[in-house]
Amino acid sequence: MKFGFDIDDTLINLREHAFHLYNKKLKQTVELDVFQNISRVEIHEAFGLTDDEGKEMWNSSLEEIYYTSCPIFPGAVKALQALVNAGHEVYYITARPKEHGERTKAWMKQQGFPVDDKRFFYGMQDEEKLDIIKELELDYYVDDKPAVLDTLVNGSTKVYVKDQSYNRHLQDIPRIVDWTAFINTILNNNE
Repeated sequence: MKFGFDIDDTLINLREHAFHLYNKKLKQTVELDVFQNISRVEIHEAFGLTDDEGKEMWNSSLEEIYYTSCPIFPGAVKALQALVNAGHEVYYITARPKEHGERTKAWMKQQGFPVDDKRFFYGMQDEEKLDIIKELELDYYVDDKPAVLDTLVNGSTKVYVKDQSYNRHLQDIPRIVDWTAFINTILNNNE
């Protein structure tokens, strides 16, 4: 079977990592419970920034956000390794900008993710992600972003949503809260 995965906020806890960096850079102490209740993908409003200021903050912080100590969600690496070990194909499909694609791939490998260079796609808008998912004829796809998942929900690919505060309104899509529970369910259902 073919499994596709988004990276940011699906396999790694990027937004929370950025939230802590913003607190440090802006010399603020916005509490984590504020982050856990943000209803948008963007995090800047919690710091009193406008959309334009937030975009500037994000873009000027990408090096730190992407390549410092961003935590991996517990069980994510082992889950993907288990899929590969069971003979499944794992694809990564991320909207990270092209200039960060190869470094992201290398970082993912360093973290232990099973990465096949031919199955790593980056530098695209959401619509392009959808095209690649359909072109690859994925059996399963996991993402955190409602805009991507909403478009795939009635297709042939079985979609899962990685639980985040901004996607809790997606009631009809199976939700991943725990990577170990997810992989156990998947592997038991595909035996």
